Amino acid sequence: MPMKHLILLSLLGSLFFGCHSDNQSNTSTKVDTAVKTTAPAAAVGSAKLPDTAKYKAEIQNLVRQMLKWADAKKGIDLLPVLVKDSICTGFDMAKEKQTLAQLRRSGFFADEFINNYDHIIRTLDHKIRNKEFEPWNVGDLPIFNFDNDVDPWCDCQDNLSWDKVEVEAVNLGADKGELKWNWGKPDAGTDPSWKDFFYKFRVVKVDNQWKISYLQGFDYQEGIK
Repeated sequence: MPMKHLILLSLLGSLFFGCHSDNQSNTSTKVDTAVKTTAPAAAVGSAKLPDTAKYKAEIQNLVRQMLKWADAKKGIDLLPVLVKDSICTGFDMAKEKQTLAQLRRSGFFADEFINNYDHIIRTLDHKIRNKEFEPWNVGDLPIFNFDNDVDPWCDCQDNLSWDKVEVEAVNLGADKGELKWNWGKPDAGTDPSWKDFFYKFRVVKVDNQWKISYLQGFDYQEGIK
């Protein structure tokens, strides 16, 4: 082959391999850049885990303080009955309105809980006035379940120290939770029933504060039976 042809082929080969090498270098740079830009995005999207230990401590304090408040009564009348000739004939809605205001002022309860209590009283009043439930004598127990025989705040007739109450999370997130409380570690010799007892409740966070949204003793469906 003539010398000029060899020189021409050599030049074309150098150009080809040079372009191919540049393309590989550019591709590698693009891949590296993509990796560097996508990795931080994944980190930004990661969710912070709830601080359940901190939440449980806050909720436990809320429940203890609420139970102390309820035990002191503070003038709270959960069954503001209307009485005629020593017979309870329904509920006094003006007095019930005062109870609703007291529940709000306490700072312990979410609107969901307060509205549920109002719904219980209005339903029971309707049933009494429509003869679905019989009126009852003052001093006797009514025939419906709510606030009947046991204290709805704790579903108990007696209690240990409220400071012994401990909470257990069933499902607890950053802004709401389902829990139950118990009597913690009763003293030796305490009846076993105290150790087996638990009470269900729910909470929600309102303006960064835990509030009670549901209490087992205020269950609507059970209360109106």
